[in-house]
Amino acid sequence: MEYRFERWESVETPEASELQQRMESEGYSVFRWSDSPGSCYPTHSHSTNQSHWVITGSIEFVIEGEKRITLMAGDRDFMPAGTKHSARVIGDEDAVYLIGSRV
Repeated sequence: MEYRFERWESVETPEASELQQRMESEGYSVFRWSDSPGSCYPTHSHSTNQSHWVITGSIEFVIEGEKRITLMAGDRDFMPAGTKHSARVIGDEDAVYLIGSRV
């Protein structure tokens, strides 16, 4: 499995409860998280597969030190266990997102 992401195609604002239900139906344990503008996470990895689904704001991920991806409201990623990445909130709005984890 390789890191990938999906762009939000709808003109409607994403509804957190619907996104969470979808992630849970896919087998993820899901929790809601928020970070303020400028928040940063240094390079790290997780022992489980992860998915981030952005509700508001923007988050930039740097994958394996080279691939730079910005997720905005409605965008989602799929991150295999062990993927080294860093993250930071960009823009002047809090980033609110769902984090899903599964084996």
